Amino acid sequence: MQRLPSFLILACLAALPVASAAAQPVCARAAAVAPALERLRTALAHGRFVTYEPTSLQVRDGHVHEAEADSIRADLRLLRPRFDGLITYDAVHGAQQIAPIAAQLKFRALIIGVWNPLDPAQVAAALATARSYPQLIVGVSLGNETLFSHRATVPQLAAAFAAVRAGAPLLPLSTSEPFHIFEAAPGSALLPLMDFMLVNVHPVFQSWFHGSSTATDSQFVVNVAGQLGQGYCGPILIKETGMPTEPAEAGYSNGRQASFYKELRTRLPPRPGLAFSYFSAFDAPWRVQDATGVPGPHPEEAYWGLYDSARRPKPAVDQLAPLAQDSRSRN
Repeated sequence: MQRLPSFLILACLAALPVASAAAQPVCARAAAVAPALERLRTALAHGRFVTYEPTSLQVRDGHVHEAEADSIRADLRLLRPRFDGLITYDAVHGAQQIAPIAAQLKFRALIIGVWNPLDPAQVAAALATARSYPQLIVGVSLGNETLFSHRATVPQLAAAFAAVRAGAPLLPLSTSEPFHIFEAAPGSALLPLMDFMLVNVHPVFQSWFHGSSTATDSQFVVNVAGQLGQGYCGPILIKETGMPTEPAEAGYSNGRQASFYKELRTRLPPRPGLAFSYFSAFDAPWRVQDATGVPGPHPEEAYWGLYDSARRPKPAVDQLAPLAQDSRSRN
């Protein structure tokens, strides 16, 4: 899975910043998206994001069980006291209901994920939602780990960016990949196309993880974010970082998840140019056999949630103070 160069491992363990190889940072300069991008910066600094897949959505043997509106509403009602920003993975399969329900519940920011950015129907669904809820939608992610899982190539993604940019010039665009994809060619060629960076940074997939402390785990995330920030000057939102709570034999637990997030909140306080999202809202047992960029079963994939699949909170939730519902301030 994701592997870190040895020099970065040493820097991480020493809790020192990592120097970027890029002499000058890559800066997106799409002036038309500036107003929407400013709303995203405000959400990063003053909001609290969580990645969200509806609990009623399941994928088994390639067959999708679509998300149901009543279940989405129950999910989002539970999340809203502690989160005001959502990042999704799909724009269809029932996900069309997320934005209207989120708007009713007064969520303040939503980044729509398009699972397959090469599918015109999925892209069209995301853009239709963005046009209907312009004050809620702060960006669109054209794919999640599509390069890492070999579901698309850089030229194909670049063409998808160009097509969406032509049809929705005011909408901030990004794509999400494991951090190492953005650090070198060919993935680094996407940096000039992105108005903001969505990146996945998972300590659990590093060779040194077993036996490490949550202080080391969280500092790793901070150091990677610092390195990325030296090579890219747009806003950076760490879309995925976290700690599964099972299986226990792999060293995961409720306590370790809670400790990781507590450390990360201390070491990476949110600001307009950099923040992290909680990954993820709910456990998803069906993901044990989920197709990923690495073959084989992945039992930990079922247990990333802050809540279990029955919507019961884990200890990490208890550490999060409820957000004010009537202001932009963050507790």
